[in-house]
Amino acid sequence: RSGAFMSEGTGSKKATSGYPLRQVVEAQVLERFAPPHVVVNGDGDVVYYSARTGRYLEAPQGIPSRQVLTLARRGLRLDLRAALWEAAATRRSVVRENVVVDEDDEQVQLIKLTVEPLAERGKGERLYLVLFEPSGPAQARSDVERENRDGEGTADLERELRETRERLQSTIEEYETALEEVKSSNEELVSVNEEAQSTNEELEASKEEMQSLNEELNTINSELTSKIEELDRANSDLRNLFESTKIATIFLDRNLVVRTFTPAASSFFSLRPSDVGRPLTELSGQLDYPELKQHIDAVFETGETLNHHLARDDQGRFYMVRINPYRDKDNRIQGVVVTMVDVTTLAETEEQNRVLISELNHRVKNMLAVVASIANRTRDSSESKEEFAEALIGRLHAMSRAYGLLSKERWKEASINELLHQELEPFSIDRFELDGAEVKLSPQQGLSLSMAIHELATNAAKYGALSKPQGRVALKWSADGDVFRLAWRERGGPPVRKPEINGFGLSLLQGEIGYRLGGNVETAFNRYGLEVQITFPMMRKETP
Repeated sequence: RSGAFMSEGTGSKKATSGYPLRQVVEAQVLERFAPPHVVVNGDGDVVYYSARTGRYLEAPQGIPSRQVLTLARRGLRLDLRAALWEAAATRRSVVRENVVVDEDDEQVQLIKLTVEPLAERGKGERLYLVLFEPSGPAQARSDVERENRDGEGTADLERELRETRERLQSTIEEYETALEEVKSSNEELVSVNEEAQSTNEELEASKEEMQSLNEELNTINSELTSKIEELDRANSDLRNLFESTKIATIFLDRNLVVRTFTPAASSFFSLRPSDVGRPLTELSGQLDYPELKQHIDAVFETGETLNHHLARDDQGRFYMVRINPYRDKDNRIQGVVVTMVDVTTLAETEEQNRVLISELNHRVKNMLAVVASIANRTRDSSESKEEFAEALIGRLHAMSRAYGLLSKERWKEASINELLHQELEPFSIDRFELDGAEVKLSPQQGLSLSMAIHELATNAAKYGALSKPQGRVALKWSADGDVFRLAWRERGGPPVRKPEINGFGLSLLQGEIGYRLGGNVETAFNRYGLEVQITFPMMRKETP
């Protein structure tokens, strides 16, 4: 037994470990020996129940309630009401002896009813402790009534009468208090009614104002709807403009956050629609423009447009970047507009113009040198001023026609057909038989060949086939691979023989074809006419 007792005690100790023993004992004593009680507030609402209160309080039928007077059993309600009112009024404990409480099965219980104010806790509401202490065991109602009839005396009647008077007085005072509260509430209701009437009048006035305001809002709403439609149209026009211009444009705020961009800008900065609202510095771009941030800062600082030409990219394209300040309606700079324009054609044109100007200067110098050389050689080979003038003017005209053809082709290339027609037209083009495919010559090749053809035609008109009415000249050319070949054959002219000394015309042919073009000139003075074979490489670097 000793072991069992110790084991049981040890288990109890473990169960209450961490919890003060005093509180455990007090809680058990209160639960088993304290009289049933409840705690109510100043309105009579129960805020705490103890155990075993069911003999004195029971839930009524209907909506659940915490009102103690509603929960009180028959016979207890009147004494409880009076005791609560007296305790609230006097702030002292109130005791009622021999209060009869009806129980089930025609049983009644005499109890001692105590109502005691609780100490106030700070600024909280006032609370009251209601104790129900039984006075002996429960008895049958008939026995209690018989004992009352048999043993009632003058003292009991006086005591009961006194208690009845006290309860009546308490009830009267409660009634008077309730009446005063009703009067006060009535006055308040009258005041509230007057305020309600005034509020109703104000509401009527407000209703009229609201109707007027509603009409104004409808008008404004219509105008706003119209403006929204105009904005939608403007937005659609702007979007279509962005898509049709094919110009890369990106709008940035002062923090370089992307506000919007055109579809063409996607290829430069790898932009997607979801990138709107992200800083441009966080996006990877294909644009080789390390000075972009510095240039944008310069536009913010100066408020002026900045243009910058980018170097040729990997695809051989040139772009011009234009950074404009983005201004709001108050002319304040709120961001920048970065535009990238493809200026490849313009850059190539400028480069070509520079090349053309450089080549033109070079050609003019060469032409003056050639003119001077031709003039000197023509003077040495001419026997009179008239012969000198005629020969010099003819050769200058040949050069002029060649230059005109090259200018027409923007100094890119010259057509062999046009070149021959221009040079042979003054000698009656129908006396020439032209046979060959279309060939494009470089500017220097065209000039040199033009001078050579002019010399050959002039010589034929003076001494060869063109000096006779029945004489004719056949020209046949081809461009096989990288070599150009031209054959000049005269027929129907006077007999020819090889000169003892080469004249200026043959020297000019050798100089233009051999020296300038790196080609070869072969002449054959046959009995029936002169034959000349001209060959030169098509791709050879020309000699200035």
